This record gives sequence, structure tokens and C-alpha cells, in this order.
Amino acid sequence: MISTISQLLLLSSIIVFSFVSNFAQSGVRISTVEELMASVKSGPCNNKERLEAVKKLFKEMGAADADIAVESFKDIQNVVITKKGKSDDKVVVGAHYDKVSDGCGTVDNWTGIVILANLYRSMAAVTPEKTYIFVAFDQEEIGSRGSEAMAKKIAKEDRPKYCSMVNLDSFGMGYPFILENASSTPMVKFAKEVADGLKVKISSAPIEGASSDSASFKGKDIPAITISALSAKWPEILHTSKDKIENVIADSVRIGYIFSLQYLVKIDSSPCDQFRKK
Repeated sequence: MISTISQLLLLSSIIVFSFVSNFAQSGVRISTVEELMASVKSGPCNNKERLEAVKKLFKEMGAADADIAVESFKDIQNVVITKKGKSDDKVVVGAHYDKVSDGCGTVDNWTGIVILANLYRSMAAVTPEKTYIFVAFDQEEIGSRGSEAMAKKIAKEDRPKYCSMVNLDSFGMGYPFILENASSTPMVKFAKEVADGLKVKISSAPIEGASSDSASFKGKDIPAITISALSAKWPEILHTSKDKIENVIADSVRIGYIFSLQYLVKIDSSPCDQFRKK
């Protein structure tokens, strides 16, 4: 039987060839697995160093100092970069940069931060239909405080302008996975349609007691989803001393990035009302 790693290697090659061929003339910058993993390896194990590491990573992805804002809410510091589109319809793309005390927080969630930053670079050379707000959230691990603060700041009358929120949380262990209890049903359905088009294996399920930053936006009636790439062994890695670079499968990160990019591309060409349907 072919191993999971071998399957990911084969699938990654097929997906990337097809995907890159489709975007060859569009100006979209597609990151290589080597580029992604170089950034994953750069993630600091010390929580106090991660804010500056996030800003440095976005600069490496082409953001100017003036593009990078730090929005503070008391002791919370979210890093925010906006990519203006042709309309004021907004899509928030987020990942948390904080970690628990054990391990290096590589899977949870420096992988998500790396995918977030590479998505920003991929879209930097094009003008999307919608405006994209890329956010590295602080303090997800102690109650999603960073995303809660941002979502709470959005005035009720402005919420209809927010088409969706796409959250990236924990990659590098398997195929794309959707955390259902932190995701809106139309966003989950749409993700599965995108996965079918890419021929990517995807699964979804609720995890008792688990949440993520998308729940903060879902709670404000903004369509939201949490995408990850975990395996059944995730409890052995996440929030433990084993959450280190040695336990990251490179092609899982690449497939998560490719899938997330295609998902955003499809959101960009879709009407916002589509994600609010029950």
C-alpha cells in the first residue's frame, strides 16, 4: 500500500502542474515547496519573538513597511495587511501566530502563518475583484482574543460588506480538513466543490471542544471557515513538545497552500450572497 507521504508527493506534483499551468499568464506568483518550507523552518519557538517574525516574513513576501499595520487592542497585537480590490466587498484571510508553551508551534500555527504570507505574495501582482485583509492574529490559544477583538470592532451595519473569513490553522500532517464547528455551512460546501475541481481529497468534521479564529466572525454573522491539514494523529502533536519542524510533511503544507489559493480565487469571482445562503 502506498504511504500517506508518497500519496501526498504524487498528488502535490499533479495538482501543482495543473494549477500552475492555469495561472501561468495571470501574474499570480506560485510558491514552491522549497520556499514554503524555508519559511516554515524560520518560525521561532519563543512566543515573544513571533510578532517581529511575522512582520519580517511579510516583508520577505514583498510587503513594504507602510503596508504592515499592527492593530492593538489593550495587550493584543494583530498584524494586518490590506490588498485593495476593485470593490469594497471584503474577505478576511487569517491565521494565528501565537503558540502554547510546549513545543515550537510549528504545525500550530506557524504553517498557517507561512501559507497566509505566501497567499499575500501570490495575490500581490494582481488586482482582485474584492478587497483582501490579511491578518496574523494574536492570542488564539487563550480564547481567540485577537480575532474576537477584530470581529467585535466591525460595526453591525458594515458586516454585509464582509463576504467571508477564511482561517488557516495547522497544516503539515495530511490532506486539507475543515473544522465544521467553527465554519459556516455554505463555506464548507463551497470548499468541497473547489476540492473536487482540484481533485484534492478533503474532509470535514466537528471536533468537540475545539475552536479557532473563524468562530469569532461566524458569531457576528460573517460567513467563515477554518481550513487545516491534519491527520488522525493530530492529538499526538498539537499542544505538545512534539510540535516541531521534524513532524511537518512538506507536501501537506504545499497542498494546503495551493488549495487555499484556489479557494480565494473562486471566492473572488463569486457573489458575496452565495456564502450567506443557508
